Amino acid sequence: MKKKIFGLLIAGILAISILTGCETEAERVNYNLTQEADNFNVVRQLTVINCIEGDVLFQMTGKMSITADVDDNQLEIIVEDGGTYVKHFVGLSDNVTYVVEDLNLGANAVSKYKYTLNFNPNMWIPVNVKTID
Repeated sequence: MKKKIFGLLIAGILAISILTGCETEAERVNYNLTQEADNFNVVRQLTVINCIEGDVLFQMTGKMSITADVDDNQLEIIVEDGGTYVKHFVGLSDNVTYVVEDLNLGANAVSKYKYTLNFNPNMWIPVNVKTID
């Protein structure tokens, strides 16, 4: 009787270990990339786009952690800036979307502790430029 119980126990342990070990390579890579970005080890570029006009509203580049808050319909962005951290919010709507890229830049291509935020001036200050020949 003890041998049967011991055999069932071993079979149960093996079944659990086999079922929990069925992680795909894509799942592991996804987890690792997310951890690297959330630990501010990856330079990312966030682009916010007005879908009606097809214009870029702004871009942000730096080491950042981005969370989409669907309840408030916004992005919560934490950026590492010189050893301190800054939090930004980007409101989303039906006609505004975003793209986040992980940039494979070399260590010398971007400052380790700075980020950039570029607004499209045509979206905020309507100016007509006249060219004089």
